[in-house]
Amino acid sequence: MAPEPRTPRAETPAEQTSPTPAPVELSDLATLKALAQPRRQRMLQHLTLHGPATSATLARALGLNTGSTSYHLRELARYGFVEETEAETEPGRPPDHGHGRERWWRAVPGDRRFPPRSRQSSEMRHVMDELNHHAYAADLELFEQFQRDAAETGPWADAFPYSRGTIRLTLPELGAFFEEYIALLNRYKRPEAETPAGARTVLTRFLAFPAPLAEPESEPEADLACNGKETEPS
Repeated sequence: MAPEPRTPRAETPAEQTSPTPAPVELSDLATLKALAQPRRQRMLQHLTLHGPATSATLARALGLNTGSTSYHLRELARYGFVEETEAETEPGRPPDHGHGRERWWRAVPGDRRFPPRSRQSSEMRHVMDELNHHAYAADLELFEQFQRDAAETGPWADAFPYSRGTIRLTLPELGAFFEEYIALLNRYKRPEAETPAGARTVLTRFLAFPAPLAEPESEPEADLACNGKETEPS
């Protein structure tokens, strides 16, 4: 049987403890429902981008109340998406041993994947559609926010590489293409101690889907590639 191309992966933190984490499929409906909750997605995104936080710091950052963030953190921990970590200090603040009872949380790293759509029940598809809707909206918001803030001077103002293209693949080739992409990401994942000075967290997203069969097959005149350059047709 031809291998199925992998479906989108759940978000993982930039700090990976292993360069090649073993893939874990999230096929339990309760787990997917826990992840699809919009506030939990926002909290996971914050922990992924900014590192460990307490329920209080998350509440301030996201405009929520501490009781709500505490509840959602416990639910995320219940399904293995976050875990308690050693006490941290907020950026710009000296260590405060008087707050030793505060519970600090971090996003748990890993290669989490979703079942192929052909193996999803109708209820699971509904949950996945909701999860993806919120995830894509959050990605677009972050991208547009950085574009607005890119008036800053310096090399990071040009940090918008992108590519839009087409390739003709068989289903097994698409699966292999995706795994090669994941392997490339893993080559650049490293512990904080091994990260060079000046490095920043960079969000990477992969999206591929077949063109509608109703459209006549034709090769495009040109593809838009990184920074608006044109590439030869596939």
